Order: sequence, then structure tokens, then C-alpha cells
Amino acid sequence: MSGDDTKPHLAHELPAYARSLGIRVERSEDGAPVLALDFSEIVEGRPTVFHGGATSGLLENAGYAALRAELHRRNRQARMKPIGMTVQFLSAAKSKTSYAQGRITRLGRRNANVEVEAWQDDRSRPVATAVMNILMVATGNDE
Repeated sequence: MSGDDTKPHLAHELPAYARSLGIRVERSEDGAPVLALDFSEIVEGRPTVFHGGATSGLLENAGYAALRAELHRRNRQARMKPIGMTVQFLSAAKSKTSYAQGRITRLGRRNANVEVEAWQDDRSRPVATAVMNILMVATGNDE
């Protein structure tokens, strides 16, 4: 699936919290959406630095977006419920655009594990990472 196939499907699925922060679907890589968040006073913590909550919100939304994209590819529908999420802040996210992308490490019938990375200029130097464990409750055609 190309980036053009994934982006329109996911853009309308970003939750209100993500939209209120300004998170958007930037593109798709390797079948998973890359989310972007521009720096603004809405996400600023200390001067010129992203607030940790905004960074965590970007990571969480990228994880769910990756899982939604994979479920869509598999023609599965599920309501997702968080079991746990661990965030590691590696360096301060400065006053520029931050990006995040999730990678599914395990996808079962009832739960999924997702790793997420956030970066700014250089993807090989993440500013934060997260590990998510998500319960999936079947809906629609999976019932």
C-alpha cells in the first residue's frame, strides 16, 4: 500500500485530542503513517521546547495510527483500549517540527505491541520513544 492509500483513510481518524494539538498525517512509510506536529505555543513547555505531554501525545497517536493502518489492511475492525504505555524522553524536542511513526512488533487476535519513535531533523536520533501494549475488542466484521 502506498502512502497515498494510507493517508486519506487515516487523516479523518485522528482523534479530537490529536487535532487540537495540530497533529497531522504527513506521509506513509513502510505501510505506516508518519505523523507530524509543528512547534507552537500550544505544545510549548519551557521556552523553545516541546512539553512532554505533547511529545507523549504525538507518540501515542502515531502508535494507534500504525495499528489502525495494519488492521485496515487486514480488513479487521477493533476498538482499541490501552493496557500500558512507557515513554522514554531521550533529548529535548526543540522549536521545530517533530515526527513520529509506530511499528507493530506483535499483532494477535486480542492484543498488539507497538514501538514508536519521535524525531526532528534526523530520524536516527530520536527525541523520544514509546512502547505500547493495546487490547483490541473485535467490532463489525470480526464479531
